[in-house]
Amino acid sequence: MAERDTLRVALAQMCSADTHAENIATVTDLAARAAAEGADLLCLPEVAGLMNRNAAVARAQVVPAADDPFLLACRDLAAAHGVWIHAGSTPVLAPDGRFLNHSAVIDDTGAIRAAYDKVHLFDVAIEGQAPIGESKRFAPGEAAVMLDTPWGAWGLSICYDLRFPHFYRRYAQAGACVLFIPSAFTVPTGRAHWEVLLRARAIETGAFVLAAAQAGAHADGRQTWGHAMAVDPWGGVLADLGQEAPRMQIVDLDLSRVTAARDQIPSLRTGRDVPLRRV
Repeated sequence: MAERDTLRVALAQMCSADTHAENIATVTDLAARAAAEGADLLCLPEVAGLMNRNAAVARAQVVPAADDPFLLACRDLAAAHGVWIHAGSTPVLAPDGRFLNHSAVIDDTGAIRAAYDKVHLFDVAIEGQAPIGESKRFAPGEAAVMLDTPWGAWGLSICYDLRFPHFYRRYAQAGACVLFIPSAFTVPTGRAHWEVLLRARAIETGAFVLAAAQAGAHADGRQTWGHAMAVDPWGGVLADLGQEAPRMQIVDLDLSRVTAARDQIPSLRTGRDVPLRRV
């Protein structure tokens, strides 16, 4: 049960660099601005802490989550400003020597309240582009993660998870009212699919969707789509940050709209598991 019925969100868009230090500097500014505008929560995008596709250089920088300089900086910033921070994600070292695409939710005392490792890895072959195989360097997460907060239950995910609707339905049926989808979408897939998928996940679940994003030309040569978005439980777009980065927008969420949407269209309660008959 939510203790608070409104959540003021600072939704961020970044063009993350290939060193922790540069990204910490960007987030330091974003956190100060979020606090100045009375935000309860700052949302950061996928790979907010480090975007570096050079395997050798990245390996020299990536450490276990407990020692990660970006996450440590986010904890300090949350405590200093009295705001919650969804740290988007950053690569950390897995026990098997691969990386994890790792997300953390940090409360306003600087404590980590939940951590999530990306379950669905981005292994795709887009026409006209070289194949992308996230699983070559990253190990998959093994669990969906939901946490209870003063604003109700939050469901965690990262980027490519967006394409698996059952993942979010499970969160919603367990009571999640806000779903986080920090991302670094490619330009072709972003142009074609980003908005429609985010709106679909919000409509299907009757939940708010918060999708902080990467945008622009990155130091490691990648291009990302941007358009960080907040979507309400009826599928309405509350914010679209375009392609400028770094950028931040304040969005106020009326959490009563979750119950209202689910009462009007109770599909989370009325779905039927029937056999498939092929003829």
